[in-house]
Amino acid sequence: MSAQILVSSADGVCEIRLNRPEKRNAITLAMYEALCSALAQAQADTTVRAVLLGGEGAGFTAGNDLNDFLGGLKFDGDNPIIRLMRSLATFGKPLLAAAHGQTVGIGVTLLLHCDLVVAARSTVFSMPFVALGLVPEAASSLLLPRLVGQQRAAELLLLGKPFDAASAHSMGLVNRVVEDAELIGEARTLARAIAAQPLAALLAARRLLRGDPAQVLARIDAEAKIFAERLQSEEFRAAMRARQARGRPG
Repeated sequence: MSAQILVSSADGVCEIRLNRPEKRNAITLAMYEALCSALAQAQADTTVRAVLLGGEGAGFTAGNDLNDFLGGLKFDGDNPIIRLMRSLATFGKPLLAAAHGQTVGIGVTLLLHCDLVVAARSTVFSMPFVALGLVPEAASSLLLPRLVGQQRAAELLLLGKPFDAASAHSMGLVNRVVEDAELIGEARTLARAIAAQPLAALLAARRLLRGDPAQVLARIDAEAKIFAERLQSEEFRAAMRARQARGRPG
C-alpha cells in the first residue's frame, strides 16, 4: 500500500486516509491504485463492516493531480481512476466520509457514492470541471441532480463556484456539520454505530437504498469518454497554461 494512502482497522471500521498533505492531497494515479486495493481488501475482509474515508493535513483533497493528465492518459477500464469510480459505485459495504478544508473535484463527487458524510465547518467544496475545460465525472452528472435537483446541480457543475459546509448540509450533500476539532471523532463514532448494526439487515437495507448500480456505471463510462476527449482540447490546455502562469500546482 502506498505511504500516501493510510489504512487502519478497528471496531469493524476500515479507515482509508489520503496522505499527501504537502500537495493538498491531490490524488495521483499511484494513489488511485492504492485506493482501489484498499477498497478491495476492505470488501474481502469479513471483520470490516464499514469504510471511512478521510484526509490528512489541511484539507480532504484538492482533487486530481492534473499533471497526470498531460501525457495522453487513456480513460479505459484499466485506468485506476475509472476503476476507483466503478469500485465506489459497486462497493458492498457502508461508505462514510469525513471532509474538511479544501474539497475539490473528485473530492466532492466521490461523496455522492457515500452513505453518510460528516463535514467540518471549515470545508469548502468546489467542482471546477467546466472551468478547466473538462466535464463532470464519477457519475456526478447523474447523481448530483438526483440529490439536489436539476437547477441547483446545473449551477454547481456549470459554474463550479465554491460553497461552504452549511450550504452542503442544506442541499443534503452532507449529513452533519461539526467543528473542525470534532470531525474525526464524530465520523468515527458514526462509522462504529453503523458497523454495530445487525450485518445482514444492514447490507440488505443499503442495497435497497442504493438500487441497481447499472445506470451509475453506464454514466461513469459515458462521462469518462467525453472527459478523455476534453483532455485533448485546447480549452483544457489553455486552462493548464493559466494555472501554471499563476503558479498553481497540478
